[in-house]
Amino acid sequence: MDALVAAAKAEGGLNTIALPRDWCNYGQLIDGFTAKYGIPINGLNPGGGSKDELEAIKANKTNPGPQAPDVVDVGLSYGPQGVAEDLYQPYKVATWDTIPDSAKSADGMWYGDYYGVMSFEVNTKAVTNIPKDWADLLKPEYKNMVALAGDPTASNQATSAVWASAFANGGGLDDAAPGLDFFKQLNDKKNFVPVIGNATTVATGETPIRLAWTYNALADKDSLKGNPPIEVVVPTTGRFGGMYIQAISKYAPHPNAAKLWMEYLYSDEGQNAWLKGYCVPIRHEDMLAKSTVDTAAEALLPDTKGVVLPTLDQITKASTVIQTGWPTVVGVPVGTPKP
Repeated sequence: MDALVAAAKAEGGLNTIALPRDWCNYGQLIDGFTAKYGIPINGLNPGGGSKDELEAIKANKTNPGPQAPDVVDVGLSYGPQGVAEDLYQPYKVATWDTIPDSAKSADGMWYGDYYGVMSFEVNTKAVTNIPKDWADLLKPEYKNMVALAGDPTASNQATSAVWASAFANGGGLDDAAPGLDFFKQLNDKKNFVPVIGNATTVATGETPIRLAWTYNALADKDSLKGNPPIEVVVPTTGRFGGMYIQAISKYAPHPNAAKLWMEYLYSDEGQNAWLKGYCVPIRHEDMLAKSTVDTAAEALLPDTKGVVLPTLDQITKASTVIQTGWPTVVGVPVGTPKP
């Protein structure tokens, strides 16, 4: 570690991408890393999606400057995609053996970091009757209220929300298509708002119901401090979990800083920081067994009993179905809200 720290400091920086400070408590992680090692972090495109992260690596293969990401945090399906496109370099952190085999590439190309559960983030000032399950969202009272947290053709979070809705429409882990049918119904009933929902659009009432991972919805609830009040609902059915993964760019301009960042994230300190952001860290079971988990943060996680986590093969198939089918089945593009 001493040699790695020295080499990382000599590189003088780290380029991350698509890491909002309120996503999974990344603000604390970013500040903590810089405070601990004195390495400044250049955060690129904090509002970007997984597809944007891979595109940024490809666009900067021969440009090792400030626009070239060193590391990515992407949805699970983008792990093998990045490997297939020769975008990653292998690295195994010191705690490698405590990461479940099902959550990592055996050759060290990518590794799971945390997961959350799809939920309804509801502005209870604008929504008096809180939806409890997917089917509720089709009711007339939710006209012009429901939004995704991204573009379902490019965002893992948005794709996952469409997939999760399939469970209430006859689908499941091996059949994501009913999710497209569900959103077509939602759009036909004019309940769907085709903008990328965020804390601001939820708070203003432009999108008072946002479909988002539990950790993002709960972070919004904290940041809004009751103005307006937010309720985070884990739906009764279709309790769908999504794991994200880390990888180092093959073309990283700061490869040693990237490795040190991974060591920090996969240490007990880094894992507990994610937990404080309402994310279930990938070393969760190991830390529970060793009594190194932050018990106060653990107590704040919502009830997600019955959650299902898809396999990589299921994710690959479902992502293709949703991303290619959205334009024709639902037929409405999802974009950024008006300023």
